[in-house]
Amino acid sequence: MWLWFALGSAVFAALTSILAKIGIEGVNSKLATAIRTMVVVVMAWVMVFLTNAQGGIKFISQKSWIFLILSGLATGASWLCYYKALQIGEASKVVPVDKLSVVITLVLAFIFLHEEFTVKSLIGCILIGAGTLVMVL
Repeated sequence: MWLWFALGSAVFAALTSILAKIGIEGVNSKLATAIRTMVVVVMAWVMVFLTNAQGGIKFISQKSWIFLILSGLATGASWLCYYKALQIGEASKVVPVDKLSVVITLVLAFIFLHEEFTVKSLIGCILIGAGTLVMVL
C-alpha cells in the first residue's frame, strides 16, 4: 500500500511544481510560500477532523512534538528555498536539483537512523546524482 501513496506523492509533487511555477509569476516567493502553507494547513486539519483523528493529539509524546516541530521548520525552509529557486529558475532544472533530497535522505537515514545502505542504494544514489547533473547542464 505504501507504494501507491508514494506514487501519489510523486504525481502531486510534479503537479505542485508546474502549478507553482505558473502561479508564482509576479508574486513574492515568500508570500507564495505562505499562501501555499495556509492551504496545506487547512487541508491537513480538514483531513484530521474528517477521519476523527484529533483525539490522538493528547497522546503525542514530548519527543514526537520536538521532532515534528523540527520537521515543520525544515519543511518551511525547504519550501521557501524551493519557491525562490522556482521563481528565478526553470522548473525543468529546479525540480531535478530539489529531488537530490532523495540522495541526501538516503545518506542521512544511514547515518542517523542506522538504515541499511546497500550496493543497490549506492548505485541508485550515483544514478540520481548523475541524472540530475545531466538534466541541469
